Amino acid sequence: MGKLFSNKTKEVFVGPLNKNNPVTIQVLGICSALAVTAKLEPALVMGLSVTIIVAFANVIISLLRNTIPGRIRIIVQLVVVAALVTVVSEVLKAFAYDVSVQLSVYIGLIITNCILMGRLEAFAMSNKPWESFIDGLGNGIGYAWILIVVGFFRELLGSGTLLGYKVIPQAFYDAGYSNNGLMILPPMALILVACIIWVQRARNKELQEK
Repeated sequence: MGKLFSNKTKEVFVGPLNKNNPVTIQVLGICSALAVTAKLEPALVMGLSVTIIVAFANVIISLLRNTIPGRIRIIVQLVVVAALVTVVSEVLKAFAYDVSVQLSVYIGLIITNCILMGRLEAFAMSNKPWESFIDGLGNGIGYAWILIVVGFFRELLGSGTLLGYKVIPQAFYDAGYSNNGLMILPPMALILVACIIWVQRARNKELQEK
């Protein structure tokens, strides 16, 4: 058990959550962060989908790494990711069709998500399955929490709802409050991500440029 949760494994998992976050530090997956966060529900589903896919893709590539010819490794990685994306897409269509429609082509575009290809090439190809799984899980969750935070504020301030349920009391609207329509536009997602980056760098001196 100690080997499974060694200091190295913990660092592999914790790093992407903050100081090596794939969205705010590595600046990967920005397109989906802008496109699917107008509502909290699709942001949650997208984050969960990417987490599952990158974790299991890492494991599969790690298991196969010694048998994959170097000249076709990218093709093999794409095939593995495409197969997992297809499975996730079909599951969403079967059990969460409305969310699947909201996400539209972005589920399919997970195949080209730089986070996945980056972790497969940089980590899974040179590490064992368990460490690769933890790395995929950490990067997936690191990606997901950014989407969830952005989706939370965009839906709350832009629509007055969370997960489709009205949370801002009617009394506020009667007193003159109105939803901020700018929050549901893509530029506001970029601004919110920028705010998260600012807070992150302000709290971590090692991330600040010399």
